[in-house]
Amino acid sequence: MKTTSQKFVICTNNSGYEASLELRKLYEVVPDSMAEKHGQIRIIDESGEDYLYPPSLFVRVDLPAAVADRVEHAA
Repeated sequence: MKTTSQKFVICTNNSGYEASLELRKLYEVVPDSMAEKHGQIRIIDESGEDYLYPPSLFVRVDLPAAVADRVEHAA
């Protein structure tokens, strides 16, 4: 089964970000090399916008390509 290079994370800790992040929810990671250099990841949060967060709040997951495609294009 082919996996995608698109990265997704699941929120496992939303302390201090309760309004922006839901526990156990899947989030899409937006590539950002500058954020990574500063020890952060950029995700699209509950506001629908992309923001920086500490990676310790998430666990990365690899989705099969077909699943990732459906998640990306879900309305």
